[in-house]
Amino acid sequence: MSHTLSVAVLGTGIMGAAMARNLARADLEVRAWNRTRAKAEPLAADGIRIADSPADAVRGADVVLTMVHDGPAVLETMREAAPGLGPGAAWVQSTTVGLAALHELADFAREHDLVLLDAPVLGTRQPAETGQLLVLAAGPEAVRETVRPVLDAVGARTVWTGQDAGGGSATRLKLVANSWVLAVTAAVGESLALAKALDVDPQAFLDAVGGGPLDMGYLRTKAAMLLEDRLTPPQFAVDTAAKDARLIAAAGREHGARLDVAEATAERMERASGLGHGREDMAAAYFASFDGG
Repeated sequence: MSHTLSVAVLGTGIMGAAMARNLARADLEVRAWNRTRAKAEPLAADGIRIADSPADAVRGADVVLTMVHDGPAVLETMREAAPGLGPGAAWVQSTTVGLAALHELADFAREHDLVLLDAPVLGTRQPAETGQLLVLAAGPEAVRETVRPVLDAVGARTVWTGQDAGGGSATRLKLVANSWVLAVTAAVGESLALAKALDVDPQAFLDAVGGGPLDMGYLRTKAAMLLEDRLTPPQFAVDTAAKDARLIAAAGREHGARLDVAEATAERMERASGLGHGREDMAAAYFASFDGG
């Protein structure tokens, strides 16, 4: 009789909940935990067992998947999970944590005999819900076949960047990709804010660049969310974008690259959050252009 892979999903926010559902649809045995249990409860309707604690979720699991807010939250969660962790379990770490935090997580994995995979994902709510994320992964060849059903369930494609998860090759690529996404998001908001300030019809701007080299699907998607007031539920929240922008800027500083756009984007996202838009889609950074939000 074949063994059904068991997966513990720690963190059921926008991304984690969608990933857990896709794992269950792939006929894997899924347990889920979230610090605010009410956010995890709806997953029970998908056949997912809701755990009372991280330790309860990971006990006996073949694979542990973490998708919480940031590096410190991952480490805190895994420390709480420690009593239930089994030696040799594969740990698919998908939170965007930055390089400094990744080193701490690699130390934790060694201390608890876990096989760490640095596996951040590219994508937002919609691709997460449809299992179309791009998984960037680093980890030993020996465990890749074990985690393949997990990565295949949550993503359309997995790009392997190396065998040493602690080396951060996947996280480095994720930070580079996110720097582009955040820069474009900020630019969309500023362009539309300037259009408003100058009394220019935003559609006139979109028509002017339409079909040319300056046009892009992402511009139209984020512009439509703003113009049609579709900022909730977020595809990717302002507060999370601010965190990622800070990680990008820090990585640049630590490795000799001055990233003025990333620094400004972090400040812009934080200003939008202070105006009450933290839980809206990151396109809401637009409101940082206006003191009243």
